[in-house]
Amino acid sequence: MQGIFDELRSLLIASAQKCNADCISLSGGLDSTILAFCTQKKNMKSFSIIAKNFPSSDLLYAQLAAKTINLKLIVFQVEINDLLLAIGETIRILQVFNPIEIRNNVVIYLVLKNAKNQGCKKIITGDGADELFAGYNFFQRMTSDELEKDLKRIWQVMHFPSKAISNHLGISICTPFLDADMIKFAKKIPADLKVKEENGIKFGKWILRKAFENDLPKSIIWRKKTAMQDGSGTSGLTSFLDNMVEQTEFEEKAKKYEKEEKVKILSKESLYYYEIFRKYCNAPFALNDMSIRCPVCNFGMAKKSHFCHMCGSFPI
Repeated sequence: MQGIFDELRSLLIASAQKCNADCISLSGGLDSTILAFCTQKKNMKSFSIIAKNFPSSDLLYAQLAAKTINLKLIVFQVEINDLLLAIGETIRILQVFNPIEIRNNVVIYLVLKNAKNQGCKKIITGDGADELFAGYNFFQRMTSDELEKDLKRIWQVMHFPSKAISNHLGISICTPFLDADMIKFAKKIPADLKVKEENGIKFGKWILRKAFENDLPKSIIWRKKTAMQDGSGTSGLTSFLDNMVEQTEFEEKAKKYEKEEKVKILSKESLYYYEIFRKYCNAPFALNDMSIRCPVCNFGMAKKSHFCHMCGSFPI
């Protein structure tokens, strides 16, 4: 077992150092903290985004990670008005109105934008770790055979919006988990080493945690998977936007969009995002001519996808 841990460590350290980046997006989660350790660059800046008006969990973990690795941590506490402006830009770049994708990727947008404003040229992110090492919480409910099958499906359809955001902002992005050698190695690791019990608790990314458990604080290594929107606090946008939109307005507009644009608007938050989306794009049904359509928004979908990136419907 130690041999596979050592190989994983060596590959990831080599991949992270090959980036030659000058900063890193550091949430204090498992993936970003491991990458920060792997770079072994003590003068590297690290950035964390916190939504000032909403509950968040990342700040203490990011501070602990930066202190452990001896990195300079710059925390941006974002006001609601700045968050709403960033949402508009995120939707314009990604051209989706999917609430989960927007709440997560507005964090990426703000990290990359602020990193560039700080003079950084290339930033490291943890893209790919959850997809390659079974980090998402729903994987824990699967048998090993089911997990193996679903991972292979996900590898065929996985996409990373950070690439589009970085291109738009003009800052380079480096993703060590998505290095070709790292991907090849990760795909060979058995499913039962990706999701496994530790002290009676089932964890995703188990092998990644074990490979670095002697290098980093236990509270980070065994931190439960937290979505970016929860760690940063942007999940609070749901209730905030629900309070912004009157119920009668929501019902009238939802009925109108379903009739005229073949889109079912399922929440006030979705309505807010959809109206921004329509400033830049046609209705989803008119954007492509793929045969498989999302039953909620009528957007064309890849054959093996169970998730609509346009509106967020799952499972399909």
